Amino acid sequence: MHASIRTFILAAAAGLGFATVTQAADKPRVMVLTDIENEPDDAMSLVRFLTYANQFDIEGLAATTSTHQRARVAPQRIRQIVAAYGKVRNNMELHEPGFPAGETLLARVTEGLPVYGMQGVGEGKDSSASEQLIRAVDRDDPRPLWVPVWGGPSVLAQALWKVRATRTPAAVDRFVARLRVYAISDQDDSGPWIRQHFPKLFYIVSPGINASGGYHHATWAGIAGDNFHGRFAGADTTLVSNEWLEQNVRKKGPLGAEYPHWEFMMEGDTPSFLNLVNNGLSDPERPDWGGWGGRYELYTPRKERWFVQPETRPIWTNAQDEVLGVDGKWHTTNHATIWRWRSAMQNDFAARMDWTVKPYAQANHPPAPAVAQARITARPGQRVELDAQGSTDPDGDALSYAWSCYFEAGTLVASSGKSGQPLDITGADQKKAWFTVPTTRVLPPGLGTMHIILAVTDHGTPRLTRYKRVIVDVVQ
Repeated sequence: MHASIRTFILAAAAGLGFATVTQAADKPRVMVLTDIENEPDDAMSLVRFLTYANQFDIEGLAATTSTHQRARVAPQRIRQIVAAYGKVRNNMELHEPGFPAGETLLARVTEGLPVYGMQGVGEGKDSSASEQLIRAVDRDDPRPLWVPVWGGPSVLAQALWKVRATRTPAAVDRFVARLRVYAISDQDDSGPWIRQHFPKLFYIVSPGINASGGYHHATWAGIAGDNFHGRFAGADTTLVSNEWLEQNVRKKGPLGAEYPHWEFMMEGDTPSFLNLVNNGLSDPERPDWGGWGGRYELYTPRKERWFVQPETRPIWTNAQDEVLGVDGKWHTTNHATIWRWRSAMQNDFAARMDWTVKPYAQANHPPAPAVAQARITARPGQRVELDAQGSTDPDGDALSYAWSCYFEAGTLVASSGKSGQPLDITGADQKKAWFTVPTTRVLPPGLGTMHIILAVTDHGTPRLTRYKRVIVDVVQ
């Protein structure tokens, strides 16, 4: 890109207040482990992941095995998709800065051993992927390394095994403290081993294997498992159909052409990185606050028949939200913690695919919401004012506002007496709104936190949503 053009874009981004422009120091560091080619969904997730490549510092893309692909790895498929990304990277850079060069990502493609699970863990079992992971964790960088695990985590298990075998206990603790894992269930026997032997490791997972029905109960199935793994109602199934994907993804340039038709469901691995997207909704360090990648709570789950072995320590695992579905009914499930955001996340993906082929003026860009206060202290019975007057849109589009209480993310236990409506907010669809801190239908002590979510949606095509979270500390 010509230097003067890039300077203009960066200045425009700063002046227009893009909500998703992420400074380097704020980007999460990420190394993806993927059993790509076991079925189409990993390739699908990788295409989406790369449309957000400017949101992450990508330390590695590692081809691995899983229970579904035990004796081979497919780094060539990662390279194929990254090469397609390289063809559209410059066009994406016109819309938001910070996309890494395709050559940079190609140099970070690695692979694990072509063996199953714990067969790849132990003396002499190092691989280019496990060594890359160790180097990434050891890098002189204050940010933790996020490891989205789309298949089996044996590469991570080997890295941890080697560190434990070659370093002092204190050094091992420091290494483990720098890791964040989000695994898509248990796709080999190394995941349960990791959780048992490294009890301090930050680990998000719905434990269990597919053979015993584990995927059916997994939170991640909420991305698109309405009629397959999850088999749930309430979400808009048209947004995850092959027809929608054909129109909004596959027809859009070289990267879209790499997006296959799904075999079982769309993108089962995608939730593992969605809470890392800088959309104003999620805090990656607080899975219990929820976001596009779902909501999880920290506890030791009881043994289920689909578990490989009993869990012996607290992990970030399944939690439930109560959400009004497109069928007009309320649904209380862990799947709903993801599908409640489906319209926004799919529109966002469609817009980013537009960025791969369209000039800036012909595409839509997300709004930049603003709130007067992100943290408020209030007492029971007190009126709380909410103000989003500083919200803007880079394309000059009209904006819609929606204030809501994310009841499950907070700690104050209250109810308005209506299903799914713990709080009545006056002016919930306006820039300015207010509510009264509940004093009735509140469990003792009537204190705690309330999470108020502002969703600002523009009127461009497709309509894009960004968020702000206001936390109200209710005190005596």
